[in-house]
Amino acid sequence: MKVTKKRLGRAFFQNPDVVEVAKSLLGKIICSNVDGKYCEAMITETEAYAGQNDKACHAHMGRFTKRTATMYEKGGTSYVYLCYGIHHLFNIVTNIEGKADAVLIRAIEPINGTAIMLERRKTTRLNPIVFSGPGKLTKALAIDKSLNALDLVYNDILYIADHNFIVNDIVKTTRIGIDYADEDALLPWRFYISGNKFVSQP
Repeated sequence: MKVTKKRLGRAFFQNPDVVEVAKSLLGKIICSNVDGKYCEAMITETEAYAGQNDKACHAHMGRFTKRTATMYEKGGTSYVYLCYGIHHLFNIVTNIEGKADAVLIRAIEPINGTAIMLERRKTTRLNPIVFSGPGKLTKALAIDKSLNALDLVYNDILYIADHNFIVNDIVKTTRIGIDYADEDALLPWRFYISGNKFVSQP
């Protein structure tokens, strides 16, 4: 599929409403050009995390560590961390510098470079389950900690683009794997494109 794309600018990511950004990212394209292998994938599922008053957020209560430092960067910065010592998870920092809001990318649908992504996932079969999960999509797009704290607005290795795809119906539900967050675990801050097969848990 050939699409006409326009790279997202700083203003998109500096929206102070992280929930709105999480919804707006659905249908946008992740462009990855790692090791000279160019791939495009549409974002199908996201989760919002607020730096203030969100117990599920790594930066809750102003927590500032070597890992969370990236979350305090300006909107449009990549936040990549290792989960359980196994999976790299790709987040996009939002809002202005110091706010520590971020959106976790949970699932993608391959658009271009599908064969490359399948090879990285060690399969030849285009099955949605191969790309539906935050640790799976990073493998497919070759995103790891070396791409942490990358400015997604001004680089050609990893960035987000708009191809004018209109998302007509968005499902909102609770986030996954955050039972520790007490009442905040019930916030409906997970979003995915209704009817799309490339989501982690319909």
